[in-house]
Amino acid sequence: MTPAVLDAQRQRIDFHLHEYQHDPQAASYGLEAAEKMGVPAARVFKTLVVQLNSGQLVVALVPVMQQLNLKLLAQAAGAKKASLAPAALVEKTTGYVLGGVSPLGQKKKLPTWVDLSALDDKPIYVSAGRRGLEIQLAVEDLLRLTQGQTAHLTLAS
Repeated sequence: MTPAVLDAQRQRIDFHLHEYQHDPQAASYGLEAAEKMGVPAARVFKTLVVQLNSGQLVVALVPVMQQLNLKLLAQAAGAKKASLAPAALVEKTTGYVLGGVSPLGQKKKLPTWVDLSALDDKPIYVSAGRRGLEIQLAVEDLLRLTQGQTAHLTLAS
């Protein structure tokens, strides 16, 4: 069990785990997950850890086929600028390796923003804490567990 799964169990939310054989040569972990699970890529969200100009780390969740717009995230977080956090800092802060970073069960709970495209009454899929393991859950549960907020985070949302 990963910390993300344990967190979901502790909070007694309705969720489903989806495990697949991860290919280390995959160009995109998120697109690989969507393909191997047979679900639309628009329902699979990648977890990105971003550093604001203040130094604060935050989490952004966007569909795997989209790119995070750092300017929109900075605006949502009340910052002037934002950049992707260095890998070593991400792993140290969250307790997860890149490609398996989950918004749930992080070592240090970070402020979280979810792209508005998630709000269409369908479950979404996010990393369950390791490559090859996704957790399917309701957006409302994800927002409650992470104390997250929604915002436009991609140009297409």
